[in-house]
Amino acid sequence: MRRCFGACMPKRTTVILEDDIYERLVKESIRRYGTARALSKVLNELLRESLSGESELIQLIYSEKLAEVSQEEFEEFRRELSRRLEGR
Repeated sequence: MRRCFGACMPKRTTVILEDDIYERLVKESIRRYGTARALSKVLNELLRESLSGESELIQLIYSEKLAEVSQEEFEEFRRELSRRLEGR
C-alpha cells in the first residue's frame, strides 16, 4: 500500500546493477510482462515486497511479548542455558 502526502509522482534515479542482477530482472520482467521494458515496474514490485516483509519482521521483533513463567521455570531455563553454553 503506497502512502502519498500531496501528489504522488514517480522519481527518476540511476541504479547501477551488477550483470547477474540485471539478467535476473530482465528474465523476471519477461516472465511477468512479456517484455524486458518493464524493469522499473518489476524492480518497484520486488522492492515493495522485500521492504514490506522487513517491516513486518521488525514489528514482530519489537512487539510486546507476554509469557507467564514461574520463578522455578525461569531458574531451570537459566541452568539449562548455562549447561549448553559451557558445553561449547
